Amino acid sequence: MKIRTMKELLNAEVICGEDGLENHVYSACGSDMMSDVLAYVKDQAVLMTGLVNSQVIRTAEMMDMHCIVFVRSKKPTAEMIELAKESGVVILCTTKRMYEACGILYSNGLVGNKVRA
Repeated sequence: MKIRTMKELLNAEVICGEDGLENHVYSACGSDMMSDVLAYVKDQAVLMTGLVNSQVIRTAEMMDMHCIVFVRSKKPTAEMIELAKESGVVILCTTKRMYEACGILYSNGLVGNKVRA
């Protein structure tokens, strides 16, 4: 799925990374706990979260994620936006709740991989 398609499905606003909207992503995860993302997530290209702090950007960077979707109308800070730009991470924001946003993307073909144990 293209990031642009995710944007349209979620009626999301592009905060940064407009040039990455044509990139394809094949899996996603949803979590507000970055320790769980670091411990259990593998090969996920998209992070869905409502947590707004710089650790989200750092986690996405460490996990080689291409896109972060902030749910529940959460907005990243200027510092977070700058970090995402430096890392080449696309940031989207949607008014949808996590459960709904994940469900929309899943039902349109974006899956989650197995978590590593």
